[in-house]
Amino acid sequence: MTPEERRRILGDDCIAHIHARVAQAPEPSPELIDWLRRILAPAVDRVLARKARENSEEASA
Repeated sequence: MTPEERRRILGDDCIAHIHARVAQAPEPSPELIDWLRRILAPAVDRVLARKARENSEEASA
């Protein structure tokens, strides 16, 4: 979904409300960031490996 589609569906007021709520959220702690990195690392590795394969296949085509 593009930002334009999202804006058309939600409307400016809703988007402004979302932005205001996000602005109120506290910054994550360094511990939380480390924890999330450990959880997400395997997924990131898979995505990067897939992209590398795709790039390799495109280069050899």
